[in-house]
Amino acid sequence: MKASMAGNDCVVIPDDWQGYKLDLFCIPKHYEDDLEDIMIPSGLIDDRVERLARNICQDFGHADHLVALCVLKGGYKFFADLLDKIKQLNRNIEHSVPISIDFIRVKSYVDDQTSDEVQILGVDNLDNITGKNVLIVEDIVDTGKTMERLLKHLEQYKPKRVRVTSLLVKRTKGSTGYRPDYIGFEIPCRFVVGYALDYNEHFRDLGGVRGTRDREQDGGDSCHLI
Repeated sequence: MKASMAGNDCVVIPDDWQGYKLDLFCIPKHYEDDLEDIMIPSGLIDDRVERLARNICQDFGHADHLVALCVLKGGYKFFADLLDKIKQLNRNIEHSVPISIDFIRVKSYVDDQTSDEVQILGVDNLDNITGKNVLIVEDIVDTGKTMERLLKHLEQYKPKRVRVTSLLVKRTKGSTGYRPDYIGFEIPCRFVVGYALDYNEHFRDLGGVRGTRDREQDGGDSCHLI
């Protein structure tokens, strides 16, 4: 794979990347017929998340407090791994930062389609972000519309500063141009699962990011996301 660093200093996976063959890795038998390839192995994700944690610690190193806000459900694995690495760094730097956590849920998907409306759930008690530095942790950004709406919604709580990290950013035709502050990987317009990303609540238990059969690129519904 000829990956590159571009945009917001992320790993860019090219459109012609075919992924790793499934038989090179251990795949649960009940998923074998549904998967096409392994786009990003678990080890590569782990290394990239470690670097994102370092970048975040450097940027927030002199903050008096940081609220880490996890976007459920798909963001929970990235959130947990990222926070673990931030905590490890926090124990070994001169200016450590107190961290609190909170959770929200943003709903826009129905099967592999997207709805016209975005529901933001679990935000009734976010007064704790007022005047605080906030880090939103998301699994994947498609067109950016969902995240833009979420950021606008959070403005009413008057946080001091808001930054967004997303494990994945998808190159999709309907993109608004929005880019998170910290990006793990920029990927082609394919429907992917694994590492807590799901299809109708399946595949969250897979390690790594996997390409699925029959739901990928070139005009498919998964390339026109919100």
